[in-house]
Amino acid sequence: RFCLPLVLASLPTMATGEEIAPALEDSWGDFWLFRFFVNAAGYASIVVPGFLLIQYFKRRNYLETGRGICFPVIKSCVFGSEVKSVHQEDGSLPPRAEPTESSTARQVFKLLLCAAGLQASYLTWGVLQERVMTRTYGATETDPGEKFKDSQFLVFMNRILAFTVAGLYCALTKQPRHGAPMYKYSFASLSNILSSWCQYEALKYISFPTQVLAKASKVIPVMMMGKLVSRKSYEYWEYLTAALISVGVSMFLLSSAPNRHVSTVTTFSGIVLLAGYIIFDSFTSNWQDALFTYKMSPVQMMFGVNVFSCLFTVGSLLEQGALLESLRFMARHSEFTAHAVLLSVCSACGQLFIFYTINQFGAAVFTIIMTLRQAFAILLSCLIYGHTVTVVGGLGIAVVFMALFLRVYARSRMKKRSKKLPPGETPVQKV
Repeated sequence: RFCLPLVLASLPTMATGEEIAPALEDSWGDFWLFRFFVNAAGYASIVVPGFLLIQYFKRRNYLETGRGICFPVIKSCVFGSEVKSVHQEDGSLPPRAEPTESSTARQVFKLLLCAAGLQASYLTWGVLQERVMTRTYGATETDPGEKFKDSQFLVFMNRILAFTVAGLYCALTKQPRHGAPMYKYSFASLSNILSSWCQYEALKYISFPTQVLAKASKVIPVMMMGKLVSRKSYEYWEYLTAALISVGVSMFLLSSAPNRHVSTVTTFSGIVLLAGYIIFDSFTSNWQDALFTYKMSPVQMMFGVNVFSCLFTVGSLLEQGALLESLRFMARHSEFTAHAVLLSVCSACGQLFIFYTINQFGAAVFTIIMTLRQAFAILLSCLIYGHTVTVVGGLGIAVVFMALFLRVYARSRMKKRSKKLPPGETPVQKV
């Protein structure tokens, strides 16, 4: 991954103009595909030695022959300490607490608190995300300012705070005895890092409303990944709503394309990055679903995934020398520092609100709140950053959210019906 910069650095001796090389180097350094492979090479420098070590310990049958002070650590990382448990009903979530009849007012207060927390966390997160990736810092009348370009540093900031919050929560509250081999979190961590990176990078090429609708369409690849990874089967209404979401997103994209004065290459880059986000995120959710067959809480999952996320991102940033450069950017622009910290706080708090909401009120209520959040996010982005939506695009948005609410309704009906099935009959799993 260091060959290309070396070649570019040697170009002045071969070219007549000595300023050609820095220009080429900057253009390659700003190209998202180049940065993607550089980041992936950084992750590989950690993953490959780790994989070789795991294979070595397994071949040596270290669980039976190992001794010494490092044995508990290696056992926890490579082998784990418990067998799998029965898969929970919601796939990745603990059974929610049933409200008591005498505390209706308290439950309403909790629901309003959860809804307000989720909306505040993720709406603020969305606005800040678009601000950081699309606007300049330090602009004056004579200086246009500079943009922050390293999406991986933002991913690192989010993960280090989420790791800290999850670690403190696990230390201060009673958690199930952990038994999963730690290395298994690395798969979900790697795909989660790449999906977040694609999400940040995509904002350089497409609008935030387009990104929000594309996230809604990830139902389709999630279903495909579910078939490939977990061998799941789905109901007809799930395929129907997935098709409606695809139609709505297509309507929005096709109607807004003529109004966007960008090149075809730029539009294509945004689409590819969105596709990468959806694919990586779909793998993350399905792999985490498989990991929940071990006895663990969602916060333990959050902690385990973020441990490896911090390791991968800080390793890659140090190898590229980008960590110090990003810190220098923070020192130059205090406004960016505040935005980056608040972005991380909103992300970490939002995850905790997710776990609490699903535990208290179930996945259906959570999905309704987050679907409304997506609609509010599009509206807020259009108001603050001046995005325009055509009539056809508005109809596309309406089709997408109609399909999402239809999924919530159908899923709740299926769950009620599944409770009435005979003991030997089990319903199909759903996304």
